[in-house]
Amino acid sequence: MAAGGELQLLGTWYSPYVIRAKMALGLKRLSYEYIEQDLFNKSDLLLRSNPVNKKVPVLIHGGRPVCESLVVVQYVDEAWAGTGPPLLPADAHDRATARFWAAYIDDKFFLAWRALFWSTTEEKAAEAFKNVVPVVETLEQAFKECSKGKDFFGGDAVGLVDIALGSFLVWIKVVDEVAGTNVLDEAKFPGLVAWAERFLAVDAVREAMPDGGKLLEHYKGFLAKWAAPAAPAGSS
Repeated sequence: MAAGGELQLLGTWYSPYVIRAKMALGLKRLSYEYIEQDLFNKSDLLLRSNPVNKKVPVLIHGGRPVCESLVVVQYVDEAWAGTGPPLLPADAHDRATARFWAAYIDDKFFLAWRALFWSTTEEKAAEAFKNVVPVVETLEQAFKECSKGKDFFGGDAVGLVDIALGSFLVWIKVVDEVAGTNVLDEAKFPGLVAWAERFLAVDAVREAMPDGGKLLEHYKGFLAKWAAPAAPAGSS
């Protein structure tokens, strides 16, 4: 539990980046106040707390904000080093490796998968899917190297890379269902598929994840608005 109950998390329920922060806090068994944000009508608290990017998540600890999901995860690990399991390895090289793959997930995986997320036709989805597969192949190999034959990227327990990639798992399933794709194909990526099952069974992970059905409806509604033709100028 956080001393004095001084923790607040600003987020949106569907954001994979907010899910990362929730998982880190849950794994450390920290109590906090969650404050849902409307990103189309941003609160004064969010704008004051993250005036540069104006995004979630923002963790407020003792009145001081910490922004960006991977930064939040690492901050939680350092600030409560003696609480719960460590989220980063003790070895300096292993920590650097974990940070490298966490950055790869944001810089490479997400950018490739985002095109699939935005796809509104079968043709666009098929083209986007072709670009996602090589990135997932790289992550399959990364899992073998990082896990060293154990259950998670972090070894025996969930770590930074698990959180970074695992935050997308429910979203991956939802987008697959709509697009008719299978990003985590067990025949191609057996290591990642088995990892995903173990990861989603962890209590702190399960508690942080949004409901899949609710997320599916949210995504369908989003795509419907995205695909709708723009209204003529001057109309209301």
